[in-house]
Amino acid sequence: MKLIFSYSFFALVAIIANFCAQELSLRIYSSTYALWVSIIFGTFVGLVVKFYLDKTYIFKFISKNNVQEGYAFFLYSLMGVLTTSIFWSMEWAFYLYFATDVMKYVGGFLGLVIGYVAKYYLDKRFVFRAV
Repeated sequence: MKLIFSYSFFALVAIIANFCAQELSLRIYSSTYALWVSIIFGTFVGLVVKFYLDKTYIFKFISKNNVQEGYAFFLYSLMGVLTTSIFWSMEWAFYLYFATDVMKYVGGFLGLVIGYVAKYYLDKRFVFRAV
């Protein structure tokens, strides 16, 4: 139960970091493609925050060197792309099938739950495995 709470709390912290970074980016840069720049910047900040928290507190993973750290971050990011596609697919599918915003969010919520559960197991198996 503690693991579920910690993992969920760290996801919330990463989301907040993402949104704060997006807001900061928009305040600094407001020209062409500002929204896209903010989304990319926010996503990167959230990714780094979540990686550090998961690595340190969920998986208690200690890198042997910078190469291993970089490889773990690369794999962590790759697993994130995979699980984000689950979230986006569920949200979009629910929206197309039910054609309401409420059901879009229901699909998004289910996609997030499935995605985060899958991400935990993918990270445990492929990213933060004992080497």
